[in-house]
Amino acid sequence: MFSGHVLAYKNQQYGDLRRGCQERGELFEDPEFPCTNASLFYSKPLPGRVEWKRPKELCPEPKLFVEGLSAHDLNQGEVGNCWFVAACSCLATKPELWQKVIPDWEDQEWDTKHPEKYAGIFRFRFWLLGEWTDVVVDDRLPTINGQLIYCRSKLGNEFWSALLEKAYAKLSGCYESLSGGNTGDAVVDFSGAVTEAVDLKKAALDDKPEEREKLFSQLLKVYERGGVISCSIAASPHEIEARMPCGLVKGHAYSVTMVKRVRLGHGLMAYFRNETLPLLRMRNPWGQHEWKGAWSDSSEEWAKIGDTERGNLGLTVEDDGEFWMSMEDFCRYFTDIDVCRVINTSLLSLHKTWHEAVHHGSWARHSEPLRNRCGGCMNHKQTFLQNPQFMFDVFKEEDEVLISLQQRDMKIHRPRGQGENLTIGFALFKVERNRKYRMHDIITQQNVATSTYINARSVFMRVTLPRGRYVIIPSTFQPGHLGDYMLRVYADVDTDCRELNTDVPKVRCWSSIVGYPQMVSQVYVHGAEGLQKQDSNGGADPYVIISCERSSVRSNIQKDTLEPLFDTRAVFYRRNPRKPITVEVWNSNAVKDEFMGQVVMTAELDDASGPQKLQLRKRGGQAADEMPGTIALRIVSARDLTAM
Repeated sequence: MFSGHVLAYKNQQYGDLRRGCQERGELFEDPEFPCTNASLFYSKPLPGRVEWKRPKELCPEPKLFVEGLSAHDLNQGEVGNCWFVAACSCLATKPELWQKVIPDWEDQEWDTKHPEKYAGIFRFRFWLLGEWTDVVVDDRLPTINGQLIYCRSKLGNEFWSALLEKAYAKLSGCYESLSGGNTGDAVVDFSGAVTEAVDLKKAALDDKPEEREKLFSQLLKVYERGGVISCSIAASPHEIEARMPCGLVKGHAYSVTMVKRVRLGHGLMAYFRNETLPLLRMRNPWGQHEWKGAWSDSSEEWAKIGDTERGNLGLTVEDDGEFWMSMEDFCRYFTDIDVCRVINTSLLSLHKTWHEAVHHGSWARHSEPLRNRCGGCMNHKQTFLQNPQFMFDVFKEEDEVLISLQQRDMKIHRPRGQGENLTIGFALFKVERNRKYRMHDIITQQNVATSTYINARSVFMRVTLPRGRYVIIPSTFQPGHLGDYMLRVYADVDTDCRELNTDVPKVRCWSSIVGYPQMVSQVYVHGAEGLQKQDSNGGADPYVIISCERSSVRSNIQKDTLEPLFDTRAVFYRRNPRKPITVEVWNSNAVKDEFMGQVVMTAELDDASGPQKLQLRKRGGQAADEMPGTIALRIVSARDLTAM
């Protein structure tokens, strides 16, 4: 996730600014985020006189960190950004992540032996739409009556959380712009992770112990591999931050700080019985108000756990906002989970390695009338295919593919009365094996899946796909909505993901000699019936080859069957429409493949609304009596190139 190349936000170079301040013997004052009301709010003034103070004015010996980072370092302030503080709590438990967000942290720390080095400037690093970006801030923090207004540590001389929040507020335009957000979005900005939203209410896992166990196993794997998990309870507008009798708070973001199968029992018997219970540890960003049910701090359930195991868990009995819950209770009360996976693309790893493809683009008004415009979702049939199109291949017999579509953060526009996310999503199509050009018709293609369209910063899909070629079309829900996006595709092997920029074959200098395509023909071979060519197992391993004008497409091999379903599409740009299209059926053999028959289509193709059963023939054209059978062809379309 870290390429080594880092951008400087507002072109503010940390090293140059710090050196300049040290040489002049002065403390940095950030002109890009000045100590004015505009940096604090755009609509809701604060209840009191605000003074901007440097840490030295708040305590005698300020520190960036006191004994390292901890989830307990953070307490939410006056702005409604529990989502951001929850993300920071998760960050604090992941050294491999926070050391990227706070680079050169040791050098940024106050140095009591060399106070002349201190220049009142700090830098933090965020992953913004695929690019690591340095954001610098001065150390002046807003206070009322000498107390920090916003995020603060429970230790009065620790300032990493307050300074990190200031840098994030700078990215967002002001502190008030941080009011209301998504924890998963902040985690993505900290890590470059891929976030997946899980709707527990929709899943209804109360009476589904097997599904609940499956979800816990997924969360455990994410946690153990460095991912970040947060959760919340859905609330209507008048219920936001309302406390429930069980101690939980509605409409409030919690960070999951540990996922663990806790061993039940005492002493050696606990190891022999090997009985475990799935538990999750969570933290309320307020630093208080905890869950009161089973496995809460002082509940009687902890008597089931041995002293050693309790010590390993770091169990504390105090109202510090951190508590444990069983997976069953977790699924009963919480409604939403944000699962942020730090996708492993390293070639040197013991864990699963993913191949990543990343593409940046825009929904914009281009001068080219039929390409890369903001055409809206599939409801808008006249303009949908004007959206950007990306093609990739699945080379394995079957592969799990992760697709993430992310739009640019819009919070910085909130002071202008804007700043709402676009409603985005994408459609996934299985297309012809030999497609090279953009799609022009969705009716003839197989819509494999369509994501949710939602006004979230990112949309995620995990799907298992058979071998073949696919096209992703990312779009806004309504046409005409402009914006930037980033598309990421992950698979077990390289997918050769690329954008489709060409509508039709280009005219070359030699086109007048070899000919230019006059017709586009699409052929869909669905399957075959009645094959009698058998092998020693009593079946066959058939596949088909579709050919036209020196171009051919081969299907997957169907193992040990006489009634194969090929589900294979091909598209041909035909220079000579009089030349035939042939579909040959072969039986795969380890030594030499055996020809089983073919269909030859010599005339112009006609559109067909359903499968046509055509008699298999030998290459000579005679009926293949010794290998009778039919092949079902779906001739999807045959139309003039000018109609495209």
